[in-house]
Amino acid sequence: MTEATRHTPGTPCWVSLMVHGLDATQTFYGELFGWEFSPGPNQLGPYVRGLLDGREVAGIGRLPADRRLPIAWTPYLRTDDADATAELVRSSGGTVGVGPLDAADAGRMAIATDPAGAVFGLWQPAAHHGTSIHGAPGTPVWHELLTFETSSVGKFYQTVFGYEVETEEYATDGPEARSSSDQEEPDLVTLRLDGRPVAALHGVGRTLPRDRGTYWMTYFAVEDPDRSASQVVELGGHVIRPPQEGPHGRAATVSDPEGAVFTLVRPRP
Repeated sequence: MTEATRHTPGTPCWVSLMVHGLDATQTFYGELFGWEFSPGPNQLGPYVRGLLDGREVAGIGRLPADRRLPIAWTPYLRTDDADATAELVRSSGGTVGVGPLDAADAGRMAIATDPAGAVFGLWQPAAHHGTSIHGAPGTPVWHELLTFETSSVGKFYQTVFGYEVETEEYATDGPEARSSSDQEEPDLVTLRLDGRPVAALHGVGRTLPRDRGTYWMTYFAVEDPDRSASQVVELGGHVIRPPQEGPHGRAATVSDPEGAVFTLVRPRP
């Protein structure tokens, strides 16, 4: 991803995870990805940033003890004006659940859901511009929305962020592959900015997990998905989909000990 693309509004620029056990979660991702941690803004409670070689990769925060929310990685999409984008989210059928609010001097943020219920963030950078190292093992390299169907939700993201949308050939080996009876129509859409792919929408119909609903899947680069998937289990997580070759490279879908689902991928050269 080029520098220009990273700063284009609509680009996924950060990922964040809210959990109950902050210390245990730091240990898990520190062992898995080699992250170290530094304190971050605490407007929503205790929060740390994961670092690789001193450069910011992702954030992890602590949920209040009485909040029983789904534990999931959330992508933040860049905006030049969080307040204006939040209004556009609302007028386009989405919901803004948190903010917009200032995260100290780091920037201005909001947390929203699309019309199908998938959670994403908005980030208007100030001192903090988001993930500052790209493509290396332990960094987020791709984001894919797993949803019921892409037509209506695609129009939402296109309206709010100005994406170019492109229908792709259906991939049967993705993290939520359909049965053969469901593969009559392709339902995989790539979102592009300035002609470059930045994310995807994947309509999986009734195979969407009932206990999870629609959600954004974050792909983290690793050198060896097989070894990393085994390490996930050793650290108390679970393998949901064993390593296999896929459209983005060899990949495994896993979850951490609190249930946050993500994909480990060795990207194609």
